Amino acid sequence: MSLRNVAIIAHVDHGKTTLVDQLFRQSGTFRDNQRIEERAMDSNDLEKERGITILAKCTSVEWEGHRINIVDTPGHADFGGEVERILSMVDGVILLVDSSEGAMPQTKFVTGKALALGLRPIVVVNKVDRPDERIQEVLDEVFDLFVSLEASDEQLDFPVLYASGRNGYASLDHSAREGTLTPMFETIVSHVPEPKANEDGPFKFLVTLLDRDNFLGRILTGRVDSGTVKTNMAIHALDPDGKVIETGRASKILAFRGLERVPVEEAKAGDIISIAGMTTATVANTICDIAVTDPIAAQPIDPPTLSMRFAVNDSPMAGREGTKVTSRMIRDRLFRESESNVAIKVTESADKDSYEVAGRGELQLGVLIETMRREGFELGISRPRVLFREENGQKTEPYETVVIDVDDEFSGTVIDKMNMRKAEMTDMRPSGGGKTRITFSAPSRGLIGYHGEFLSDTRGTGIMNRLFEKYGPHKGKIEGRKNGVLISNGAGEANSYALGPLEERGILFVAHGETLYEGMIVGENAKTDDLEVNPMKAKQLTNFRASGGKDDAIRLTPPTRMTLEQAIAYIDEDELVEVTPKSIRLRKVHLDPHERKKASRAKAA
Repeated sequence: MSLRNVAIIAHVDHGKTTLVDQLFRQSGTFRDNQRIEERAMDSNDLEKERGITILAKCTSVEWEGHRINIVDTPGHADFGGEVERILSMVDGVILLVDSSEGAMPQTKFVTGKALALGLRPIVVVNKVDRPDERIQEVLDEVFDLFVSLEASDEQLDFPVLYASGRNGYASLDHSAREGTLTPMFETIVSHVPEPKANEDGPFKFLVTLLDRDNFLGRILTGRVDSGTVKTNMAIHALDPDGKVIETGRASKILAFRGLERVPVEEAKAGDIISIAGMTTATVANTICDIAVTDPIAAQPIDPPTLSMRFAVNDSPMAGREGTKVTSRMIRDRLFRESESNVAIKVTESADKDSYEVAGRGELQLGVLIETMRREGFELGISRPRVLFREENGQKTEPYETVVIDVDDEFSGTVIDKMNMRKAEMTDMRPSGGGKTRITFSAPSRGLIGYHGEFLSDTRGTGIMNRLFEKYGPHKGKIEGRKNGVLISNGAGEANSYALGPLEERGILFVAHGETLYEGMIVGENAKTDDLEVNPMKAKQLTNFRASGGKDDAIRLTPPTRMTLEQAIAYIDEDELVEVTPKSIRLRKVHLDPHERKKASRAKAA
């Protein structure tokens, strides 16, 4: 059976995972009567809720005597660490582009990585049945993108398919609106080369993905570079410098068959497999025959640009809602994450009670916090900070390319807001249908917390895409949050009698009956300074009756509830988000008002 290894790359939401579902169905991987979920590849709860792919996944289909290993990759730049490694496992890529949206920032990011590795893409214009399709323009955009990424003549001579992943057809003819995916299978088999495999050499295998299994322990996934591996064969792991990390046996070899991982007795060069049996080997290590001493070179990973502090929850309500609250549990979980996710770096603080976690962006770190919260952790999270660098004696900071699609009427507001955040506009053009596409080069620092504001400014219709661009000159001070906050001056239960008058001072984040503590943030002040308030004050009961029916019930506006990402983006330097499995609360770092004054005086000095 001949073998093909391909990755599907695309911008977020252009239909990768849906297309893989259809490839399964039409290759006979699923029985006709077998009930499977939509987007079968998005298996993690957060992926299903957000409708995005976070973790890269491998699968395989069989078609007319060929086995095609397919890797579904994430579309968000924040999970780019996954994409970079995956591409080293495959011999071809299918680049999926939406027939209306065209080439987006993320398309550029993943395509650049694929072209640099010398892979020859197959371009698939997806969703051709959209009423607003602009197929020819989109193809021109893709060609221009390849040229700007310095593609070779061979790479520029790419085959094009026109498809609708949802309706399960692909064609070489742009006007076709029905059919099957047979043309896609044929193109993969004819255009993607068989793996260049050295079957006679010693066994070598580069680890590109790592996950855990309750029964088998660590499972290392990658492509067999040379030789053959058999069950129980003696192997060792080398780090990128060639040092032996551990020696062991290949206790289980698993191959991908459809959505399942199936045990096999042996695997040959070129196949994508998983191996169990090692206890410390990790991503970018080479697993090989005992005789081998030279590791396989691993792809370098782009550096993290953003960091947050993950601290033990030390609020008065600590330990009431979560089961994992100690710094040791948090430490073990974060270091385990950094092992399997190479785009995350964890460093321990001097006081051993908090950890600096650096990653690619707010979404990536937000997903990690949400995952930990669901596992029962309680944490105190700081405001995200960008990671500065020194270059030639100058302070530099990360910049991002920001592509914004908005209705024409909102473009002025967006440009004003981006200018306030020190962004520079590099391109502006109409994108059809009363929309404008604006491109900016912006310091990452200015974008922290902007997404929520952007959605309100564009009434939820704007689309913003961001991509790491470069480290550039430091842009100086950027205005932060303009409003101060309302801080509870004591502990107890919030009372509607006290909350009523507070509504006139600003926006409330808490409702009647909620448990509060001193130093907790209960709302946003309408003015610029912080204000200490008493939201627990109850009405004095007397035996005198109020005149004129003043005893009417107080009607409160429902409080503003923030999502995890909104809360992290909202807080200031001297504030934390308290995250537990049941709640998200905002608080000051120093709960005691005297401590707060002391800290602000020290900062001013």
